[in-house]
Amino acid sequence: MLNKEAHLIADITKPEMVPTRDGYGHGVVKAGEQDERVVVLCADLTESTRSQWFKEKFPDRFVEMGVAEPNMALVASGMANYGKIPFISSYATFSPGRNNEQIRTNISINNVPVKIVGAHAGISVGPDGATHQALEDIALMRVQPRMVVVVPCDAVEAEKATLAAAFNGQPTYVRVGREKSPVFTTSDTPFEIGKAIILRDGKDVAIIGCGMLLHNALLAAEELVAEGIECMVINSHTVKPLDEKTIVAAAQKTGAVVSVEEHQVAGGLGSAIAEVLARTAPVPQEFVGVQDRFGESGTSAELIEAFGLGKEAIKAAVKKVTERKKKPA
Repeated sequence: MLNKEAHLIADITKPEMVPTRDGYGHGVVKAGEQDERVVVLCADLTESTRSQWFKEKFPDRFVEMGVAEPNMALVASGMANYGKIPFISSYATFSPGRNNEQIRTNISINNVPVKIVGAHAGISVGPDGATHQALEDIALMRVQPRMVVVVPCDAVEAEKATLAAAFNGQPTYVRVGREKSPVFTTSDTPFEIGKAIILRDGKDVAIIGCGMLLHNALLAAEELVAEGIECMVINSHTVKPLDEKTIVAAAQKTGAVVSVEEHQVAGGLGSAIAEVLARTAPVPQEFVGVQDRFGESGTSAELIEAFGLGKEAIKAAVKKVTERKKKPA
């Protein structure tokens, strides 16, 4: 059953639909209200990233960089070095995609607290197609030493993540999406960077995910009850640092894991989970994610199904890993 301590909405089948980028927009305004050191830089996508809300409230603390993502990262690193708390925002394909070298050299190596907000991430961007669908960004960011990586599951959590990132004193990547997605957490749902949340308890399989696909995971888990499979569902919103304690405990309890993410299966959350379990609690694992391919044009709903990220695909992965668990090693 759903974990009461997660404080989810009363009916997860009827959520409000809001883009996670809106959570960033509201969160960065609140951060700016709390601390005048917060500044925002954007690469000619102010409305799309929702940075416009900060610009409207604090025009003197907003800098439009134009289509110059590498320069944006460099300027932000300098501002952070002199005491500011800069947020840089663009499409994730451009930041951290285009400016990855500048992020590595000037932000991560120097360990300055720049906050990189990658918007329009994943295939749910839809008709924009492969060039604008960031499917490698989590891997790019989590491999960098010192970089924190957070992938909020909905708009409410994205606001909390933005506020937490503002004041954690570390280089941080926050990944958000364009498409309206289910809001199933509430203001009372716990959030702490580095601490996973058990959304649903279960004894047979642990579904561990991040981002908007967690809603599909919850729906899949509820339907699998009728087939005699009880799934634990974990929101691992922080991909780095990973909450190893919670993940290992879940693997030991259930004996099987399914990772779920709107990202390449190589290098993302599933890979991070597998790395931990390989050295601590090896169990069968299935990976729901993009399987070594680029995106394509289509509606968000069409692409989620076409790429095997929907509710039925998650249910199939659970059944497959359940069968693997039954076989002797």
